Amino acid sequence: MPTLESVRGRAAAFAALITVTAVCAGDAAARSFPFGSGTRSVNDLGNQFVPFHAKLWDLLHGRGDGGLLLNWQSGYGTAFLPDLGTYLTSPFALLVGLFPRDRIDLAVYVITVLKMAAAGAAMAWLLLASVRERRGTGPGRFAAPWWGAGVLGATYALCGWSVIEASYNPMWLDGLIGFPLLCLVGEWVRAGRRPVLGPLVVALVWVANFYTAYMATLGAALVLCVQLLLAQGPMRLRLRVLLRGAGTVLLGIGLAAPVLVPVVMGTRHAYPGWTTEFERATWSEVFARTLPATYDFFTPAVFLGGGALLLAAALPFNRAVPGRERLAWAGLAGAVALSLQWGPTHLVWHAFATPNGSPFRQTFVLSGLLVIAAWRCLAYGRPGRRALLGGTGVLVAVGLVAATDALTGRRALLLFACGVAAALAALLVIRLPGASVPSRRWYAAVAAVLLVVGLVGQAAATTAYADRARLKRLDHYPAWAEDHDRRATALADADGWPRYRTDPGRTQITANDPLLLGGQGASYYSSHTPEVLTRTLGALGAGWTSNGRAVQSLDNPVVDAVFAVGARLRTKAQDGTQDGTQDGAPDRAPELSRADVPPLVTVRPPTSARPHYGRSPFRNQESLLGSRVYSSPVAGACPAGREVFLWAPDYYGTARLGDAPPVTLRGDKPRWRAAVTSLGIAERAGERVTFDREAPSARTVACLDRTRLAAAVDRMTETGAVSVQVSDHGIRAQLPPGSTGTAVVAAPRIAGWSCAGRPADSYLGLVAVPLDPDGTTTSVDCSFRPPGLRSGAAVGGASLLVLLGVAALSLRRRRREQPGPEGLLAPGGAAPELLPAVEPAP
Repeated sequence: MPTLESVRGRAAAFAALITVTAVCAGDAAARSFPFGSGTRSVNDLGNQFVPFHAKLWDLLHGRGDGGLLLNWQSGYGTAFLPDLGTYLTSPFALLVGLFPRDRIDLAVYVITVLKMAAAGAAMAWLLLASVRERRGTGPGRFAAPWWGAGVLGATYALCGWSVIEASYNPMWLDGLIGFPLLCLVGEWVRAGRRPVLGPLVVALVWVANFYTAYMATLGAALVLCVQLLLAQGPMRLRLRVLLRGAGTVLLGIGLAAPVLVPVVMGTRHAYPGWTTEFERATWSEVFARTLPATYDFFTPAVFLGGGALLLAAALPFNRAVPGRERLAWAGLAGAVALSLQWGPTHLVWHAFATPNGSPFRQTFVLSGLLVIAAWRCLAYGRPGRRALLGGTGVLVAVGLVAATDALTGRRALLLFACGVAAALAALLVIRLPGASVPSRRWYAAVAAVLLVVGLVGQAAATTAYADRARLKRLDHYPAWAEDHDRRATALADADGWPRYRTDPGRTQITANDPLLLGGQGASYYSSHTPEVLTRTLGALGAGWTSNGRAVQSLDNPVVDAVFAVGARLRTKAQDGTQDGTQDGAPDRAPELSRADVPPLVTVRPPTSARPHYGRSPFRNQESLLGSRVYSSPVAGACPAGREVFLWAPDYYGTARLGDAPPVTLRGDKPRWRAAVTSLGIAERAGERVTFDREAPSARTVACLDRTRLAAAVDRMTETGAVSVQVSDHGIRAQLPPGSTGTAVVAAPRIAGWSCAGRPADSYLGLVAVPLDPDGTTTSVDCSFRPPGLRSGAAVGGASLLVLLGVAALSLRRRRREQPGPEGLLAPGGAAPELLPAVEPAP
């Protein structure tokens, strides 16, 4: 006969199989990658997560520049540990190393599907954790159907939040897995079991993705509170369980501190993102989003399969379930649904900060609670006709309200009706009387097929609908193809790090091309984009998107000289037109340009005045360079032979110099900022700049003297470092004898840099080291440690010691609990179970 553990495993595997089938079927129906030509890399999936997984691939294979602490490829040198903790610390992320690098998109897709499958398996396991063998019926007999737990587990994994929102934010899916795992930890806490494994699971969930782990922890805490309210033990035992649960969570978070604290500190030093105010959705929109095949970026994706919805709606009417349980579980789901719509609770769910986009990110917790409520309705026995009639009535009302909203189409209503009908038929079939075991098994098989087909059909249709809708509404980026190969090959051939940097260029495929393609550029897009990087490059005339969080490469010879960019990839469209800010641009011919540049560490002469930035990016570039290389900015004309640069940060359109090809500028304050852009060489004196739209009021034209720039580069090279060594935690340079003034490292002075045992100085936003005035300084040695790493390691170490103490006490208690003659624990050995496991009716 099967054991409880084997039944749980069977249900978990069943849930995973259903989940994978539904997701892949939906993507195939939409002809989305990898089943068709349509890209799935929309929004941050293509712009952030795929490039960051490519960086992880490089680290796993001993490639790339930098390591876990310092990323030399992005933003001219940024901290990597905060990005690692935000995007890549899920255990599933390590699977990327098993794929070829040019199949990075496939690796991320497989990881995404496996995470969904794991969430379904975890939920199925949790649901059966409350079911135990019925006494007096022989070992291995279970009244609750294991396949029901499997279907409900898959329903949770295929909720609208998962297939619509988290499918292109794969790190959120770790929270989808984390919620049932944390609820399982709550089960252990109630029973006084697994005092060591519980904190380890909490730590794993929080390390995998702290953001959704926070929401999952709140949800699991609510589940535990409801269970304790329903318990019949003494109040002191309930309080003891609460304290034990709080201690378990705090200990687990402490174990995760070496990752969490640097992430928090990285957020504090990041450039401010969007500032948005919460706006609740209308209730017709909320009800519309419970239906399959609906999509909207600013409303909660609360779709669930028809079986779970019907069971959850039937719970209040199911008299087989004790009244207190019906009230508690239905009330909890309702209260959480209301909390999505109220500003103060919205802030609590999102760690007191309104998200910039997709504002209902806690919806997966509501989906999990509805699935748990559905299981409570099923676990006490097959719901009767009264309960099914009441549940059907509730869903009919939901459908009628949803039909009044513009988000609801005929397809959504039809799929909703079919799903509910299939679920209702399944629950009626399973109630048919069976005179023999084979007939009962036959009815159960028919019911299971109806539920699975209904769920897979609804979820696959929703997945396909979302795949198509996202392409129409969100930015999207191509999967790895020939254009990626050409650029990556060109960058690898030109690489000369650390003698000079190789920049992937401004005509970018993603905002993280240095991570995706190679090289060491300025481009960088992350939740942890340092404020000093954005402000420094902004002062030099760089462009950006995402309100300053996505800094673009600045194609300017003066800035290239300052940051030692000796090779730069430029691409042009096949028709020859130039485009400096095209994202996701395929089929462009790469051209590699080279330039003589100073080393990564240069020396500025002593000065009594402290340099500072002003309003003109051209004057700021000269201040950082230490030489005048531009003619005085003029209203719109340059002498013949000079290179003409335009600064119009808020202009969206094209500009051209005389008859030269037009150049695109993309400025849309405050989201987008256009960069200082070269318009070409003035062939004749007096050539003017024209615009395809009304000329911007805020604009400046400057004329670059290449002869002066070459002389400045020669001087910086002569006085710069004679040798430079870089590592994944710092930089060391040997200076010419007699160097005085200030040594400047061509890297932004982000928090964490120290030189000669003290915090590094800043020279116009770059790492700087004052040199001895007598010229005795012969070397520069700077190291980088992400802020919060030391304190996080201390907290993690202390938590580990506490956990070892808990393990020792637990082992000692087990040794004292000697088994009796029949193999049972001695009296007093087991912790009291406040809420007995459900023993469903046949």
